[in-house]
Amino acid sequence: MEINFLEAKVLGQKVSHPKEYDRTVLVAIPRSLNRTIYDIEQGDLPFVGFDAWHGYELSFLTEKGMPVVGVLKMVVPSDTPSLVESKSLKLYLNSFNMSRYGKSVKEGVAMVEKMIERDLSSLLEATVSVCFHTKERFVASPFKEHEMLEQVVDVDRMEIASYTEDASLLEVVDHDRLTEAFWGTDLLRSNCKVTFQPDWGSVYIHIEGEKLVSKASLLSYIVSMRNENHFHEEICELIYIRLKRLLNPQKLMVGCVYTRRGGIDICPFRANDKSLLPSNYEEAARLVQKTMRQ
Repeated sequence: MEINFLEAKVLGQKVSHPKEYDRTVLVAIPRSLNRTIYDIEQGDLPFVGFDAWHGYELSFLTEKGMPVVGVLKMVVPSDTPSLVESKSLKLYLNSFNMSRYGKSVKEGVAMVEKMIERDLSSLLEATVSVCFHTKERFVASPFKEHEMLEQVVDVDRMEIASYTEDASLLEVVDHDRLTEAFWGTDLLRSNCKVTFQPDWGSVYIHIEGEKLVSKASLLSYIVSMRNENHFHEEICELIYIRLKRLLNPQKLMVGCVYTRRGGIDICPFRANDKSLLPSNYEEAARLVQKTMRQ
């Protein structure tokens, strides 16, 4: 697989960790690198959406030297021309660890939030929402009504032979009327396209149309991502675009909630209508109850 030099600028490279705040370590990767091969045009996106990032290792010191810890939530619109490279974001967040901000915890949190929001918004040429949570107050998961495919399909009778993305696995089921479905699975695995390290997660799908796919075929298709080498956002868009082009549904939302790696998790969501997007994930001020794979 051809890897763009930007994608491998920090990922997979041995780099020194900054000892103090340093926004210059941030690297932007054009989204077009991951969209052109699927005929997704940046100026005419077939979806709306966002990427919710959680940083679990952000910490800084107050002016008196007291450490402050918490969970940073960042929400990036899916129509930004670029995404932030994950290892560069880790280096950037770690650069706050020994820096001092604010006479109090509250003042320091406000200062750090403002700096991160400014730096990421400038890097990605869009408004990035940021909230630093110093207390774990979770709101309910929006996926409790989703049928988990591995629980409703007889997996012991299934034969899995493909572990590279294969849209031909999807079997169309015609319905006489509009049919709505909420599906999920915890069996998602893909690999980083630069380091090839495994990325684990869950997929959640909300779909309505006169044509759907069989549950078993959808599960086989998602399992076929197991040896794919893509970024998290690309996996989400790939599943979305395959279902959209095959079924042309009236409603479609695809979300991927990945397990944290390197202190960061990435949760991309794409939909054909903004009303289908889970607001709890879209709002930086809310921490959503963790999934099993998170």
